Amino acid sequence: MGYPISDEFFDALGDNATNLIVEQKGSRKPQEIVVLGAHYDTVPSTPGADDNASAVAVLLEVSRMLRGHVGKRTVRYVAFACEEPPYFGMDSMGSQHHARESRKRGDQITGMLCLEMVGYFRDELGSQRVPPTIPKFLHRFFPRRGNFLAAVGNLASWKLSYRFRRGFKRATKLPLFSIVLPEKVREIRLSDNSSFWDQGYPALMLTDTSFLRNPNYHLATDTPDTLDYTRMTDVAVGVASAMKRLSG
Repeated sequence: MGYPISDEFFDALGDNATNLIVEQKGSRKPQEIVVLGAHYDTVPSTPGADDNASAVAVLLEVSRMLRGHVGKRTVRYVAFACEEPPYFGMDSMGSQHHARESRKRGDQITGMLCLEMVGYFRDELGSQRVPPTIPKFLHRFFPRRGNFLAAVGNLASWKLSYRFRRGFKRATKLPLFSIVLPEKVREIRLSDNSSFWDQGYPALMLTDTSFLRNPNYHLATDTPDTLDYTRMTDVAVGVASAMKRLSG
């Protein structure tokens, strides 16, 4: 696509690991940064079509769609290493390293969008489960068909959630379930968005909800033929529209 690529090297439990970074500088507020990221590793038990090749594909496609767009703010695309075990939840996660270094530099990240499994969709009633840590009396407010993209934030990310939804819905009719929850709902911390929350940055996880919908999670059956490419296209179009809005 012609982007210059930066390598961000870091130590991952004694091994060398690399985040891959592309930046499109903003025109009027280049010091303010909007991040779109996805982890590019998987676990040995699976080819990882949904987890997380689907998200990497959308990351690449959004960066291609916005190649000629220069917003007020800087746009940063990051492919993160080492999100999966044995690195998950440790300082050696690629997103932990990047968020930590961003905070040290004083980077003004106004919003981070984490793409985490965005390719599996189902229309049958009961194909979507509710996170176990959500109280049962609230379950009736959650969708029961796995036909939507979820945009999940912590309570401090409510403004980002509102702005993302406005941008996303401008471009696609794909159902979007937007919600902000307290971080004690542990399921919302299971991807790279939590690394940015730890550094005080607003962030959303954009997801098909992983194991709450996809029965192939971390299994050998997580293969390309299980993905819904039409709705993945809608995800890419919607995220690109939201990124344009967030970057000004």
